[in-house]
Amino acid sequence: MPKAKPEMRIIFIPIVLLFVVFLILPLAVLFIRSFETGQGYSVSNYLTILADQEIRESIGNSMKVSGVTALITTVLAFILAYSIHCTRIYRPLKSIIRTGILIPMLLPTITYGFAIMYSFGNQGLITKIFGRNLFEIYGFNGLLIGYVIYTLPSAFLLIHNSFKYIDKKFIVVSKLMGDGTMRSFMNTIVRPLWGTLGGAFVLSFILSFTDFGIPSSVGGTYNVVATQLYQVMLGAIPDFNNGAVIAVLMLIPAAFGVVLLTYLEKFNFHYDKVTEIEMIRNKGRDSVLGLISSVILIGLLAVFAVMFVAPLMNGYPYDLTFTFKHFVDVFQSSDLINVYKNSLLVAGLTAIVGTIVAYAAAIINVRTPIKGRAIFDILSMVTNTVPGMVLGLSYLLLFNNSSLKGTFAILVLCTLVHYFTTPYLMAKNSLAKMNPSWETTAELLGDSWLQTIRRVILPNSASTVIEMVSYYFINAMVTISGIIFLVTAQTSVVASKIKELQHFAKFNEVFVLSILIFCTNLIIKLLGDYLQKRQSNSR
Repeated sequence: MPKAKPEMRIIFIPIVLLFVVFLILPLAVLFIRSFETGQGYSVSNYLTILADQEIRESIGNSMKVSGVTALITTVLAFILAYSIHCTRIYRPLKSIIRTGILIPMLLPTITYGFAIMYSFGNQGLITKIFGRNLFEIYGFNGLLIGYVIYTLPSAFLLIHNSFKYIDKKFIVVSKLMGDGTMRSFMNTIVRPLWGTLGGAFVLSFILSFTDFGIPSSVGGTYNVVATQLYQVMLGAIPDFNNGAVIAVLMLIPAAFGVVLLTYLEKFNFHYDKVTEIEMIRNKGRDSVLGLISSVILIGLLAVFAVMFVAPLMNGYPYDLTFTFKHFVDVFQSSDLINVYKNSLLVAGLTAIVGTIVAYAAAIINVRTPIKGRAIFDILSMVTNTVPGMVLGLSYLLLFNNSSLKGTFAILVLCTLVHYFTTPYLMAKNSLAKMNPSWETTAELLGDSWLQTIRRVILPNSASTVIEMVSYYFINAMVTISGIIFLVTAQTSVVASKIKELQHFAKFNEVFVLSILIFCTNLIIKLLGDYLQKRQSNSR
């Protein structure tokens, strides 16, 4: 590794300052405001909030529905991942499961609620198929379905990735040694994945606990803490100090989650070498798991089917005459098209600037000897812990009277910081795998550090950079929690516009805009996959 050079510090210092101004300071202001009262600073705001029965019920509701969601999601994600890695089910079916399970990630969570209403409501698509209402959709049931759909792709990716490092040879050895089916399953599959399963549970719980999109559309009178925060901040009489208290309270489960994940890490272990073997065919096991996985996937995607049907009907569900007029209306509406352009602008800028920041932070941490470079690991843990609504509210409190208020810049910066963790870890892991002596060799050959980055490091991590750009873009297109307090009429994006259209019951426009987001993200995803594949082949 080369000695610390001036250009390394020129990159290191601005990135640290960026996080000080747009992460540490806003959270500090949020924390201080939570203690601010008309008579100075005290804990009276906390006592007031905790004495409010409605808010206590909301916190309890959030804990309950998030806990049940996390349990169901972890089990379903495990079944899907197990079916892919430990069975001999039809290979194309495995590919369909692997790809199809990620589709919900291409849509904003607020759309999930409307899709659930149009699927399970009195005149819903699935209700008509079954001929009766299956259950009451508003409240706990609707939230549970929405949260499971929302968190299942993330939990699946986590468990699916860990399954790649399970040595299946031990399953065969366990059988040969006479272990029963359950004993073999527990020792060779569940035990190595124990930490990951805990991580999937915590991840699902935190995502559900802090999401705003789903409860805002299908929550009904079943209040949760995210909708309480929204009402306190943007209700008839906004109360910034009490809003700050609720936001701080929303951090507590996330903080416990980090502690639990740290504890679960001790259960993780890895094999010296993973043996790639094909599982022995078992018709009973393969048939059952293939069927269960198909049902899970079909159930997941069936909820969104109505999204593609309703806007093509004259007046779904009462007038089923085919028409394109709802699409034409949206494309002729300069207001809605401008909102879509705003989303593209925010997502594009976030993808470019965010990738540069995350990649530069990873390079400084992994490929330089600068003192204090490990701070990026701490910052990534913080950004991973802070919910989007909390971050957005802290920006509102800090930048309310600044020139950043109501600009695209603040939306980009909030989204960049909110989603920093995953792209940063992608780049860090990629850079850590490269030969650590490349910089030294290049320096001996006369290249500067920056030339080495441009000629050697960057080309060898191009695939990761493409994945980072894709990740930032897709998440910036669908996010609503982080930017709901920051958008204005001029900077409104599609996800926030959907929230506005909900008040006027313009669900056809909601679905057309959702389809626009879905198609845009799908193109970016396919383009990213194509570029990554081409990059891999060229190497």
